[in-house]
Amino acid sequence: MDGIDNEIKDYLNDLAKEYSFSIMAMEVMPDHIHILVDCKPQFFPSDMIKILKGNTARWLFMKHPELKKQLWGGHLWNPSYCIVTASDRSYDQVKQYIDSQKTR
Repeated sequence: MDGIDNEIKDYLNDLAKEYSFSIMAMEVMPDHIHILVDCKPQFFPSDMIKILKGNTARWLFMKHPELKKQLWGGHLWNPSYCIVTASDRSYDQVKQYIDSQKTR
């Protein structure tokens, strides 16, 4: 992904600090991102998704305007997403799954 994946990771980590949540694991794939987040229970998952998707799209299109022309409809993100909660028992499995995505 020509280094853009590392730029995205850095940007998402900055967003996490700004909004007071922690990214425990993350892997940027060609057409989606896996993220394991630790946040306060008062943080609505849908709000977090809006923050992550909206800010990342705006930032990425400003930094790499050529991307908008390459994407279908000029949109970075599909409106859908998947959220799964992880307990203390399943945390390690979820983290391992995310960490292994680049090797697939």
